[in-house]
Amino acid sequence: MQSDQLIEYLGYIGFIFVALSLSMKNIKTLRILNLIGALIFVVYCFIKQNAWPVFALNAYLSIANIYHLIKLYSKPKT
Repeated sequence: MQSDQLIEYLGYIGFIFVALSLSMKNIKTLRILNLIGALIFVVYCFIKQNAWPVFALNAYLSIANIYHLIKLYSKPKT
């Protein structure tokens, strides 16, 4: 299998994680799956070096998801 094909599969895997995240009812699960998908897209775009707006968006989404996950997991249970 060629490396270009493996890189394309990486993009599809990222797409699957982001798409799955949007179907979640639980916000923690949504954020975790979206974070995984966004990080995969960051790697994908970095390797491809031709989709910098997509790279920037997913880098931002990764930071936002990490921030919100920290807030969710540090919230005291009531």
